[in-house]
Amino acid sequence: MTPQEAYRWLLEHSRETACLASFGKLAGWDQATYTPKKGHAHRAQMQAALAKVLHQRATDPRIGEMLAVVEGSDWLGEPESVEAVNVREWRRAYDLQTKVPERLAVELAQATSEGETIWQEARPRNDWAGFKPALKKIFGLTRELAEALGYREEPYDALLDQYEPGATARQLEPVFAQLRQATVRLLERLEGSARKPNTAILHRSFPLAAQEAFGLEVLATLGFDLEAGRLDVVAHPFMQGIGPGDVRLTTRYDENYFNTGFFSIVHEMGHGLYGQGLLPEHFGTPMGTEISLGVHESQSRTWENLVGRSLGFWRFFWPRAQQYFESLRDVRLEDFHFAVNAVEPSLIRVEADEVTYNLHILIRFEIELALLRGDLSLEEAPEAWDAKYQAYLGIKAPEIKDGLMQDVHWSAGLIGYFPTYTLGNLYAAQFFAKAEQELGGLEARFERGEFAPLLNWTREKIHHQGSRYWPRDLLRHVTGEDLNPQYLVEYLTRKYTALYGV
Repeated sequence: MTPQEAYRWLLEHSRETACLASFGKLAGWDQATYTPKKGHAHRAQMQAALAKVLHQRATDPRIGEMLAVVEGSDWLGEPESVEAVNVREWRRAYDLQTKVPERLAVELAQATSEGETIWQEARPRNDWAGFKPALKKIFGLTRELAEALGYREEPYDALLDQYEPGATARQLEPVFAQLRQATVRLLERLEGSARKPNTAILHRSFPLAAQEAFGLEVLATLGFDLEAGRLDVVAHPFMQGIGPGDVRLTTRYDENYFNTGFFSIVHEMGHGLYGQGLLPEHFGTPMGTEISLGVHESQSRTWENLVGRSLGFWRFFWPRAQQYFESLRDVRLEDFHFAVNAVEPSLIRVEADEVTYNLHILIRFEIELALLRGDLSLEEAPEAWDAKYQAYLGIKAPEIKDGLMQDVHWSAGLIGYFPTYTLGNLYAAQFFAKAEQELGGLEARFERGEFAPLLNWTREKIHHQGSRYWPRDLLRHVTGEDLNPQYLVEYLTRKYTALYGV
């Protein structure tokens, strides 16, 4: 068999597997949106059955045989060619998948599907005792997964590497410590300011129909293709890319609070733009796949914060916002802009401001890292959570539903996932600074409603690259520098010291 023939087999196998995985993504989206309560048990069985099929395909010995034929062939070309990238990533995925026993893959799929359902029911009731057994099982299976995957230094690295290729806990700890120190210093300055935003204007009447209509208009204006996507309501917002031409966004609304619905829409849209920006001709291959969750998060945070909370953005959209919402017609633009950028320590991560957001992530990172290192037991986790919130943010959740149980991630088995949120903020600031340097005048462009230049820049530099570069390599390729937390620190300091007059 020639290298070309082996590559064609790998290509067809990969695309067929991706189509089957799309069914799982669609089923997961449906479970979070429209599945009736009594259908969740069967959905868990469906997902487990599909996980078994996908694992069998991912560990098919013929993949290893075909890779052996094509690897090292001159036909592949340069290391960054489409074919070479696909083969590199197919090899990485195959080596990882073949380390995971089928039994473990199936058990994890079923445990996490059941775990999400249990979390959805237990959280509103503050039922930690009812949720803990499911979470304990998921953490146990995840530790088993880490051992199966293997690692150089510690189990956490095996989990983190699934979401952020090449990243390790030892790499992140000093970067996160530097960011934490700078954040705490900035927060102290802002809290000492006599200038405060009037956030009461965000807690007026915002009818759900108006929120949805305004959100859809903003999506279309920013460049999200509504003929290739949709927007629905869930308990915990997310984006799900089903495949080319089908990217699902979700949000949740609060009729008495503007930020909840609007900024989750724009945030998930950032993810959706990445999904829509992948080249369809590469679907089902690494070159048509997002490289990491950190890079994915950089896109959502760019549009939510660097664009969506900028003054230029609101100067353009303010007349339309006042048309949609009667409650804003007596509000000055500058007061509204200050309000949506208010800095105030809060309990809920998804509603946290730009300045304090990363402290929420660091708490989760430190707790799950301690759990995996054996320095903390699951029984001790709620108390550790509360202690860290008190130390970092000066607050404590009165109920566990707003404490350790507020996120769906651990019940979904996404352990090692949380650091990618802060990495996304770091990447976003560094990418945006480069875009500003190359495009110039982004704030003025936003004020004129010109969002396409930034979108086109990110499409070319990031989306179209697929998995050609690993995250840190992509950052260096686009910006010419390695990860530098100062870009985020300087952006936050410049913006918020001006708003708060300190």
